[in-house]
Amino acid sequence: MKSDISENTYSELRESVKEFCEKRISPIAKAIDEEDQFPIEIFRELGKMGYLGITIPEEYGGAGLDLVSQGIIQEEIGYVSASLALSYGAHSNLCLDSVYRNGSQHIRDSYVRKLVSGEWIGSLCLTEPGSGSDALSMSTRAERVDGGYVINGSKTLITNAPYANLFLVYARDGDRYTSFVVLDTDKGVRRGNKFNKMGMRGSPTGEVFFDNVFVPDDRVLGKPGEGLKVILSGLNAERAVLATLFVGIARRALDAALDYAISRKQGGRPIGDYELIQEKLAYMYTKVETSKMLSYRALRQVQNNPMDSLNSAASIMYAAEVSEYVSREALQIHGGIGYTRDMVVERLLRDSILGQIGAGTTEIRKRVISKALVKRYKEGWKP
Repeated sequence: MKSDISENTYSELRESVKEFCEKRISPIAKAIDEEDQFPIEIFRELGKMGYLGITIPEEYGGAGLDLVSQGIIQEEIGYVSASLALSYGAHSNLCLDSVYRNGSQHIRDSYVRKLVSGEWIGSLCLTEPGSGSDALSMSTRAERVDGGYVINGSKTLITNAPYANLFLVYARDGDRYTSFVVLDTDKGVRRGNKFNKMGMRGSPTGEVFFDNVFVPDDRVLGKPGEGLKVILSGLNAERAVLATLFVGIARRALDAALDYAISRKQGGRPIGDYELIQEKLAYMYTKVETSKMLSYRALRQVQNNPMDSLNSAASIMYAAEVSEYVSREALQIHGGIGYTRDMVVERLLRDSILGQIGAGTTEIRKRVISKALVKRYKEGWKP
């Protein structure tokens, strides 16, 4: 990834993504939610535009940019369709970026271009029925055999699972953890239920089962037994990038609130003239801008240090809380009409709730932040 990207490049990228979102995603965003349908052709267009492989070097068909660029794309898609942004992040950041960073030359040559183009859809398989926040208590096992490993177990609540061609799977390898590239065509791979969710509808979430799945040695991601490092570095990037999705939701909610506060009249005056509404808007704006600054700061920090759990956890914790707060206040400003499916604020509030559950709960993030703070303080860091 490039580390000397100009602000002009970021601005041009943002304008490009905005234009694409307005033309191709905005007209169908409501239908994506109501019909709970993943827009696979639009997703592949993201590949043609170069957005899926934004962090991947040009030699593999990518743009060779950085996590900040990925966050910009995530934010702008999230502004229009949070569910599509969620699937984008699961593919581009959680799966593709990790496959490239940790993959061997064989893995890169075999799979990266297909994921960059959108020909293939990628998915990260970490969460299990008995291990959510405590992901390292996973029960999926990888047994060493001649020429590779045999994987047995299951994963649940996996974004993109119903459509994925490539799964980045974490499994216990004895007392260690190892990461694997598993294909949907591998014998013994089976998809389970597609979940009917409260929010983020249109981003497919499902189960995956692995029944004696043989994975050859050349599809081990990184080195055997080093899966924990892959997991932790990937989680930090995931949290920082995912934070920008919730910045996008919060921005959209603020826009909707402002538009309604100006156009809706009570007592012969726009409701935005009333002090209680003005107070809401003031807090909403301040929180949105603060979460945006914190999120992009975290992206730069994680770009330089993939093991930076402090800033990544802080950014997603705050952005998620702000997203839900601003969406709820936007609905309150709309009053009764905001509670109907006719208004976008109802969808924004439903979508925002995932922010405090996915990529580690708010409670887990608080624990990560406090532990990292204590460790740094003991090492001489001062606030």
